[in-house]
Amino acid sequence: MSHTAHIPSHRKPRQRASKSALRAGVAGGFLSTIAVAGAAGPAQAEPVTRTIEMPTITDGLSTAVAASAQATQQVALDLEKQASEDAAAEKAAKAAKKAHAEAVRKAEAEKKAEAAAKAEAEAQERAERASRTSERTTLSASAGSSDSGSSASASAPSSSSNVSGSAASIVAFAKAQVGDAYVSGGTGPNAWDCSGLVQAAYRTAGIDLPRVSQSQSTAGTQVSLDNLQPGDILYWGGAGSAYHVAIYVGGGEFVGAQNSSTGTVQRSMDYDRPTGAVRVL
Repeated sequence: MSHTAHIPSHRKPRQRASKSALRAGVAGGFLSTIAVAGAAGPAQAEPVTRTIEMPTITDGLSTAVAASAQATQQVALDLEKQASEDAAAEKAAKAAKKAHAEAVRKAEAEKKAEAAAKAEAEAQERAERASRTSERTTLSASAGSSDSGSSASASAPSSSSNVSGSAASIVAFAKAQVGDAYVSGGTGPNAWDCSGLVQAAYRTAGIDLPRVSQSQSTAGTQVSLDNLQPGDILYWGGAGSAYHVAIYVGGGEFVGAQNSSTGTVQRSMDYDRPTGAVRVL
C-alpha cells in the first residue's frame, strides 16, 4: 500500500456536527432574509421619535359636555315653542279676519233686509190706500143712491164743541196726543200705535177696550159713516179683520196714530175715508 493511501476510520461520524451545520444554515438564511428586507425598505424612513397621547376625559370636561348638550336641547325647545306660538298667532289672525268678513256680510244682509222691509211696507201702505180709495168710491156711490135730503142731513157731522161726558174725555185725550210718534206696539205716553191710542183714550172714560184693531172694530154697535158721533171708533178693513183704527172727534175729522212717517195726526175723513165705524158709548 502506498503511504498516501486513505485509511478509513473505524469511528462513526458525529451527528453533532451535522446538526450544527443545519442550524448554521437556517440562521444564515434568516439573517439573509432580514438583510434583504431591510435593503428593500424605503430609504427615507425615519424612526418614530414621539408618542401621541389621547386626552383623558376629566370631570370638568364631562360637565362641560353635559352643559353644552343641555343648552342645545333648550335652544331646540325654544325654537319649537316659538314655532308653535307663531302658528297659533297666524291661526288666530285668520280666524279674526274670517269673523270680521262674516260680520260685515251679516251687517250688509241686515241692511238689505231692512231696506227690503221698508220698501215692502211702503208698497203695502200704497196698496191699502188704493184699496181704501176704491172702497170710498163704492161707499160714495151707495150714499148717492139714497134720498138726497136725508143724506145731506145725516152727513152733517157733529161738532166736537158740542161733545160732553165720556165722549168729551175721549176726544180731548186723543187730540192731546197729536204730534206724538208712531211706534208699532206703542201704548204711550209719547208713542203709540193705532189701537194703543184708541184703547188709552177710552180708558180715560173708564172703558177697557181690547188691545188690537181687529177686536176694537167689533167692540160696539156698527154705525153708518153718515151718522157718526164724537168718540166713535173708525176702522179700515173689514169688521173683525180691521188693520187700522182711529177716533172720530167731530167736524168730519179723526185723530189716529197713522204710521212712522206721520205719527199721531188729526185729519179730515176725506184724507183717508174709513171703511166703517162702531159706537161703544
